[in-house]
Amino acid sequence: MQENNRVPRVIVVDFGAQYGQLITRRIRDLNVYSELVSHDVDFAEIEADLPAAIVLSGGPASVYAEGAPTLDSRFLELGVPVLGFCYGMQVMASTLGGTVPQTDIGEYGPAELTRCDVESQLFCDTPLEQTVWMSHRDSVGSVPAGFVVTASTPTTAIAAMECPSRQLYATQFHPEVHHTVYGNQMLKNFLFDIAKLEASWTMNSIIDEITATVREQVGDEKVILGLSGGVDSSVVAALLSHAIGKQLTCVFVNHGLMRKGEPEEVERVFTKQFDANFVYVDAREQYAQALAGVSDPEQKRKIIGTEFWHVFFAEAAKLEAADGKPVKFLAQGTIYPDVIESGSKSASKIKSHHNLIPFPDGVHFELIEPLRNLFKDEVRALGATLGLPESMVYRQPFPGPGLAVRIIGDVTLEKLEILRNADAIVREEIDAYNHQLFEQTGVRDSERSVWQYFAVLPDIRSVGVMGDERTYAHPIIIRAVESRDAMTADWARLPHELLAKISSRIVAEVEGVNRVAYDITSKPPGTIEWE
Repeated sequence: MQENNRVPRVIVVDFGAQYGQLITRRIRDLNVYSELVSHDVDFAEIEADLPAAIVLSGGPASVYAEGAPTLDSRFLELGVPVLGFCYGMQVMASTLGGTVPQTDIGEYGPAELTRCDVESQLFCDTPLEQTVWMSHRDSVGSVPAGFVVTASTPTTAIAAMECPSRQLYATQFHPEVHHTVYGNQMLKNFLFDIAKLEASWTMNSIIDEITATVREQVGDEKVILGLSGGVDSSVVAALLSHAIGKQLTCVFVNHGLMRKGEPEEVERVFTKQFDANFVYVDAREQYAQALAGVSDPEQKRKIIGTEFWHVFFAEAAKLEAADGKPVKFLAQGTIYPDVIESGSKSASKIKSHHNLIPFPDGVHFELIEPLRNLFKDEVRALGATLGLPESMVYRQPFPGPGLAVRIIGDVTLEKLEILRNADAIVREEIDAYNHQLFEQTGVRDSERSVWQYFAVLPDIRSVGVMGDERTYAHPIIIRAVESRDAMTADWARLPHELLAKISSRIVAEVEGVNRVAYDITSKPPGTIEWE
């Protein structure tokens, strides 16, 4: 899984498909390690580190369009099984001498597929007629020499083709999407029967692999980690604690901007449960002074980031002064989507995307990024396997500047206390609601039923009546959204009874609040966070 690839890997060659990452995920879900590479990756890198199998993704282009992605024909000559989807099938056919005529007749959405009366390894254990998902305009007109047609639809005469002698397979449809009813079976056939892989990429094997790699990289040197208490940094801390123990120092900076109970939980977990050096830095007063009177959100973010690095590097200097030995490595929670995004979908081209750390003069760390090959839900599963509490593993997305950007306007200790207490009620009640949904359905996705939910404190006050007195106090805005990837989001249709309970509790229990509102804006046009 690591860059020396001690486990077999399947590479997904990306032609700009909207499903590129999904293919990678579907393969990983079958406990086979997979990674995404760009179609223009340096072939020498692939040849030097031979994959166990290759999947060619779909893509939006026509194979004949100017500037359309092409495939180095040597990918098809490596002697490893290759499976192409949609554009991947077309580029395989055109590269090997088949034809892909341009047509005005496309095929989109569900299609009824009929298998041909020929033996097919890819379609083994699937019915003669089945529903698949199409999304194409061009399609293969004639197959290359040595290929046989294995399936068709009423619109697409050549919906799948195979050349078993060369281990080349392709479908015009998308097996990776759940609308293709037997798509998962086809992936299993390709991975386990054709490529002869084993379902051996499990959380325990990942831990063993990363542990071995980290120990080899670190030797007897020291590693420092800025532990925020978020999912990624917490899993890195747990993983490195497992791998190198006291060689790791976790620096936790309490800036006073975390949610209720979180600083205490971080300290408890990483002093009682894991064998690492834990440094707690109480910087609340320092941050309060730095943020005093600042209302611009970007300025808040800049101040908070700058202050963190000042504190962090000061602690690193103390570590070096303690025994005269410099800290060589800085650990970070980079995950695979960060890597893909940084490299414009070409993981093999990536250099570290964390190259903007403001190192002081004379200070330099080598980076360790043990999660850089994992997706977010894999990181969560890894954390659970390592024994992190569920409250950390399933922690919601939380902005780096913390509650400072959920307070509209200047940040004060009074406002932080109000927001912290109101937010705790929002999370407690929606946590219970999510758990109830899970008990009813038995299904819980990696980000929970309601994806993100929190309180916002706007920079206004309103008139209210509490008891026999008029009040002039703060409102609280509840924000709860449903999303998969935060690129788009819709407001959660929470039951009115739940919203009423949250509102009643906040007004009754949080001093300084006399009104509660619910944000029903989607993204776009809004954003999930308010700042």
